[in-house]
Parts: sequence; structure tokens; C-alpha cells
Amino acid sequence: MDNNILISQSISLKDLGIENAKVNYQLSPDELHEITIKSGQGVESSTGALAINTGEYTGRSPLDRFIVKDSITENQVWWGKVNIPFESDAFEALYKKVTAYLSHKEVFVRDSYVCADPNYRLNVRVVTETAWANLFCYNMFLRPDLEELAHFSPEWTLLCVPSFLADPAVDGTRQSNFAILDFTRKVVLIGGTGYTGEMKKGIFSALNFILPVFKNTLPMHCSANVGDEGDTAIFFGLSGTGKTTLSADPQRKLIGDDEHGWTNENTVFNFEGGCYAKVVNLSEENEPDIFRAIKKGAILENVIFKDGTNEVDFQDVSITPNTRVSYPIYHIDNIQPGSIGKNPKNIFFLTADSFGILPPISKLTPGQAAYHFISGYTAKVAGTEAGVTEPQPNFSACFGAPFMPLHPTKYAEMLSKKMKDSNVKVWLINTGWTGGPYGIGSRMKLKYTRAMITAALNGELDAVAYENHTVFGIAKPQSCPNVPSEILNPRNTWEDPELYDKKAVELAQKFKANFAKFEEFANAEIMAGAPLA
Repeated sequence: MDNNILISQSISLKDLGIENAKVNYQLSPDELHEITIKSGQGVESSTGALAINTGEYTGRSPLDRFIVKDSITENQVWWGKVNIPFESDAFEALYKKVTAYLSHKEVFVRDSYVCADPNYRLNVRVVTETAWANLFCYNMFLRPDLEELAHFSPEWTLLCVPSFLADPAVDGTRQSNFAILDFTRKVVLIGGTGYTGEMKKGIFSALNFILPVFKNTLPMHCSANVGDEGDTAIFFGLSGTGKTTLSADPQRKLIGDDEHGWTNENTVFNFEGGCYAKVVNLSEENEPDIFRAIKKGAILENVIFKDGTNEVDFQDVSITPNTRVSYPIYHIDNIQPGSIGKNPKNIFFLTADSFGILPPISKLTPGQAAYHFISGYTAKVAGTEAGVTEPQPNFSACFGAPFMPLHPTKYAEMLSKKMKDSNVKVWLINTGWTGGPYGIGSRMKLKYTRAMITAALNGELDAVAYENHTVFGIAKPQSCPNVPSEILNPRNTWEDPELYDKKAVELAQKFKANFAKFEEFANAEIMAGAPLA
């Protein structure tokens, strides 16, 4: 799989403003692994995977992510708390400071690309301060072969320099760390943080602007797989809803687990060349694909070893609950060759509704699909965060608000059009609670959720009777193979149906309150998809 082992050429970084650096170009995973260990920046776990610590930052820092406001972005980006503007002159000055800082130092350079479909391919040159960050990019971005490297011309550049700390008073940042996108210069500039996810999401954010604005292609924060008949399924969902678990289906081939594009040619392609999975409470029984992918070449982040061993304790979250692993997609056996799927037929919106209100499966109209896509709903359970003592709604537009430069309705309108043009069915799946809210009811059994998704994929829900939810208006199937019919209507699972009705209206009002900020941009069809109450 590794076509880069034989590469020994060196390159100049003068065009980036980096002078007289010691350049380690296109090193193999084994070389990067060994350099990290010898430098004392990582250790090898019992499975052969590299274990590293990302330092002060063990997750993204959304308040320190900026987009340069210029002629390209000024009238396109949805400016606000998610997309924070940065002055072009301030970026230029900060960029020069970072490149001067890297001059005369040792750096690691990798040429890679994103977007598996050749028609949408974007070449990216990555310059990192550490070997393990470069290995992360080998895992997560797509890997050119030797012939492609011989003619490689980077379109975008990503610089990641964790030890460079900005001076907010001078540099225009909020604090010492930053992640800034410049669409004119085609640069992602990251400093002050070693969290590798900033690199992945920096490029993802760039594609979430480039693809819809310039390529008429819908970018999606989703997983995707394909069946034996060539039908593609797409799974949207926030953390904890089951996106990775449910798309890893032994009967279907995985296209990718997190970021995809949907083209005018009605194909779905993976942006990436790897997976970046949470490993908190990981077990071989529950997540066999991820568990077995943690071998030589993979990078574990911020994990703790069991006493006196190099065996990971996946239950230990003393550094962070956001423990993760990155690995190249070929560490998974059941993958779709080329990471492209055709003929999307089903979309699943996954939500873990800890209020116990939404049906375990329901079918959405195009307007409802757009409304729920913009809403991006799930719910936090008690104990997940400090101060959370009862279920709380969590809305993230397009199931990925922190990475979406355009207004959410832009993506929703594209999704609606593609749904209609390709006759895609859209399903809302509640992987959360049944029989009452968190603390009273119980989590929906995984085997039932899998059975419902399988039935939808196989067309077994096409001819069954449906009933519309009295509050949300979504269509609930009245029967489903291998699923007890009584759980399909959540009201019937509550001891007090009238209390269910009251709580359903309360949740609907939370949806409407959240959607208020989008109303002036939403068309009539989208607004018709709102809850009825």
C-alpha cells in the first residue's frame, strides 16, 4: 500500500518563505514512526501503534478558528461566531512570522491530496514541525503514487507549527493558538496547538467552501457505504449518535467514515484516505473494525497505558475524554475500492434523542429533510459535561456547523435538490432513548437500530403502513421486520402518554427556537418541514 518508501528527493521551501530548513520530504510511515520514538515524542503501544500526546490542546478550539475576509469570502461566508473574520494584512504578517520561525529548522513535508474522485482532486502540500503530525497527514489525506509525485503541483498549503505562539495584541488572534484559512493565498495556517484534528478540519472547512461555490458539489459531514447492488447509503450524525458504528456494516463496503462530496454526476466520494476515530471505552466486541485497525502505522492520541505496560486503557480519560486514533483506510478490510460510490438511494440522519420523544425510525419529506438537516439535532445526557443534570438539546447545523463557511441553508437547498433529482429516501433514526427520557427509559438496542436500517436499505419499509407523528409530522412505519412493533411509536412506550405529549411539544418548541436564526434565509418548503406544534 505504501508507494512512497523509495522517495529520497529533497525539495526547497523558498517559495513558501521558509529559508534553509532541513527538509524531510515524503518519509514513509515507518520512518516517521521511528523518528517520533527516537526523539522521545511518542512510544509504541502493545499493538504496534504509535502513541503520542498532543500537548495543551486535546481537541479543536472553535473560538480560535478564523477565515480571512477578502474579495472571495466577503459576500459568501456566513460570518459570526463560527466563521470569525481575520484581516488579510494581519494574516500576511503572521504568515511571515511563522515561515521565518521555521527557517533554519528541521521540518517534515508531505505532498498529498484530498477528494478521491479525480474530477474534484485538490493537491495539498503539508509542512509540519513534528514527524507524528506528518504521519497523521499520511494517514488522513490521500496518498499519491510515485508517478503522480513526479508531476505534483500543490494547490493548497497547510502549515502546522505547534511551538509557535502568537501574540494576540500584535497578531490579531484571540490567544496564542490559531487556525486560519486564507482562500486567496490558499493556505491553512495553524499554530500554538498540536491537536491533529485542526489539520483535518482545516482542509475539510476549505472544501466546504470550494466544492459548493466553485464545483457545484455538496460537501457532507457524514459516513457512507455501498451495497452489493451498487446502492450508496449516507449517514449524518453528531458525536455519539452511532455514525461510525452503523456505517460499518459487514454486508456493505465502507466508502469513508466522516467527510464526503456528492457530485452532479450522482456519485459520492470520500475526501480522505483514512479514519480518525474516538477510542474512549473502545472494545473489540463493540467496534471490531476500529479495534483491529490500531496497529503499526496508526497513531493513538492522549491515551493512558495500563500500569507497567504498553497496553492502552481505553477507559482511562484522565488526559481527555477525546482520546482518538488515526489510521489509513486500508487498515479496514471491508472497504470500497477507490472510495467512490454511485447511485445514492438512502440518507440516514442519526440522533441520540435522550428525551425519548422521536421515533426510532421515520421517513422524511424533502422539506422535513432540509429542516432536520439544518437543525442537526441530538441531545446530551446527564453527566456528559459539567452542569448537565438532565437531557439537553444540542443543535449543530448540517451536522457539522463548526466546519461550514456558508450559510446552512445553502447546503440544505443543495441537499434537497439532490434528493429530488436522484429520488433518495431520507430517514430520521433515533439511536437514543425509548420508554421515557434518560434516567427513566432505556437506550434503543443496537440490534433493533441495525434491523431498521437494514429494512430501509432493502426496501422492506416501502409498502408498510405509516402514521404521521402528531407533533413533528414525520411518518412513522407501523411495522418493521425483526423489530417489535410497539417500540415504533414512542408514545406507546411511555407509562404516561399525556406526559409524552407535553414533552414532545416542549422539544418541538426547542427546535423552533433554534431554527429562528435561519428562518429569513429558508424557503417555504423548508419552513413547511418544521414541527406542527
